[in-house]
Amino acid sequence: MALTVIGAVLAPVSPAFAADPPRADLRADVNRDGRADVTGATDTEGEDTWSARRGAVFLPNIDDDTRRCPVKGPDGRRLSDAKLAACNDASDTKVNGAGDAADLARVRSVPMTHLPAAATGTLQVVTGGKKARVFVKRSSGWAAVTAGTRLTAAELRAGAEFGVEGTDVIRNSAVWDGRAVVRLTVTSGGRSTSDDVTLRVAPLLTHHHLQKAQQLMVSKVPGGDDYARRQQAFVKGLATEVKTAGIDKPLVTFDKYGDIWAQDFVEPGYVSMAGPAGSRRTMRVMLRSAQADREAGRELFEKLRGNGVGVVQVSGVRDSEEWTLNSMGNLETIPPYTHGGRSFPAGRIIMGERKDNGSKPARAMRTLLKSQGLQDPLLLDTSWLHVGHVDEFVQFLPAGTPRGWKIAIADPEAGLRLLREARDAGHGGTRMFSVPGAPGMPAPKETIDQALASKWLVADNTMAAQRIEANLEVLKRETGATDAEVVRVPALYTRGTEQGESGERVPRLSRMGAGQVPDVVREYGQHKELARHADRAGAPPETVMTSAYVPGAVNGIVLGGNRYLAPRQWGPVIGGKDVFTAAVDAAYAGAGMKVSYLDDWYTYHLGAGEVHCGTNTLRDASAAWWMR
Repeated sequence: MALTVIGAVLAPVSPAFAADPPRADLRADVNRDGRADVTGATDTEGEDTWSARRGAVFLPNIDDDTRRCPVKGPDGRRLSDAKLAACNDASDTKVNGAGDAADLARVRSVPMTHLPAAATGTLQVVTGGKKARVFVKRSSGWAAVTAGTRLTAAELRAGAEFGVEGTDVIRNSAVWDGRAVVRLTVTSGGRSTSDDVTLRVAPLLTHHHLQKAQQLMVSKVPGGDDYARRQQAFVKGLATEVKTAGIDKPLVTFDKYGDIWAQDFVEPGYVSMAGPAGSRRTMRVMLRSAQADREAGRELFEKLRGNGVGVVQVSGVRDSEEWTLNSMGNLETIPPYTHGGRSFPAGRIIMGERKDNGSKPARAMRTLLKSQGLQDPLLLDTSWLHVGHVDEFVQFLPAGTPRGWKIAIADPEAGLRLLREARDAGHGGTRMFSVPGAPGMPAPKETIDQALASKWLVADNTMAAQRIEANLEVLKRETGATDAEVVRVPALYTRGTEQGESGERVPRLSRMGAGQVPDVVREYGQHKELARHADRAGAPPETVMTSAYVPGAVNGIVLGGNRYLAPRQWGPVIGGKDVFTAAVDAAYAGAGMKVSYLDDWYTYHLGAGEVHCGTNTLRDASAAWWMR
């Protein structure tokens, strides 16, 4: 009997009673250290979930690493906006070179060393398959995984390597929340075993001012007329200031469509995931403004899209949505903060809305931004501004505070105080503006006394101060910033009138008449935005809308940790000093910032914009957005 039992134990196992195959085990970079760990357990906990702090990330592969995407059709004609946007590295089923391969998030299968030779495996994206694609790495190169792809026993024994790419960013989290669930199924001896891992596409994030400026962008107007020469001088001056601030990369210039407002047709952003050895794999993403007829956005595809640079174009914008609010000067970002139980490790977007008439930025854009899940847009009231952009009155400065930054806010009361102090000191007859005249553009003759005695200036700035203070209270409530963390910068606004040559009040921009307004300003500039706003069923009659009277100092560029570039003030000169320049210097010194100035009076200021409106900034995105 004992021998019988022993013999039964030693006898070969019948195929009908074969042991289960080794368990399928798929690993992704759950802990975000840049590798999918197949030897330990670092990437097993939480592999089926995702949070801002933990979970595998993959990139929306929307750059063009080999610059294969055409910008013209076969007949040489320009492509439609839709066709421009349709091409990128994820629009085909190939891995386009080493750069494209580096954009793939790695997923690996744990080696199944004792797998029978007849075993096979399959891979499937069971969730998010319309927005995610998987490749398998073989000796012949990367191959797209399809329904017919089979993994061999040899591949499974050695452990297979896969690459995951996204075909788009998250547009609407109610349609797709960015998740992709990848399933490995191994079949052997008629039995199967499966394992899933969850990845999420990297959020599209906007830059904040704690990120170091790396390169500036600006439009450049061709030609030799007076305006073109002044604008070219602005570009040259910008290049000098950028170099002085220690930024080595040359300016990126937009020169094809003549839209001088480089801040407004694009918002630079980025996506990133963990890379090898603690690095980051980062892709710049140019977010085109939601203004379908703004041609300048085409140059983002035609000139910038390439290796490591993608472009996102928003569709579905309604004709009823106000054009000016969709300019990207109406999108800024609060630096990272935690307050009131909410954390924004990548910063938080602010945008302007017109509460007085209910106008908001395009719903499609707001939905896209909110759907990223990290920078939930905060809307501020810009009803009181002609153009309606948040960059006209607020910005954020790096500073040695516990949160690492301060709020810089325009202060019309301080601007009025400067004028009153000058008048009371006997300088009321001093010219309000020290800017010299230009061909066909006489210098302003208004004095400090005339400005203070005007029908509207004091009332307009009293109103502006109240509106700004209300917005500041929102920012303080949302971020926890205190009064000590607010930098108040002297400013003045006007509803658009100034002293005429005969002493009457005339529309401020009217002196740039039909023969004097540059085509680029009239056709694509803030004038167009003002006209469009005027054409709409506007704000209630009691709403006064203004723009900067003295060039808006807060509407400038944070170039570095302590370098700030502001529009030249051209204020009253008393005792050899521009009183507004001196006051702006003192305000920014309170945040440890050194201010330099660039003249934009005839190029941007008279078009209701400033230095910031005419430029854009690419910033360092190498820090991990998930580690704060």
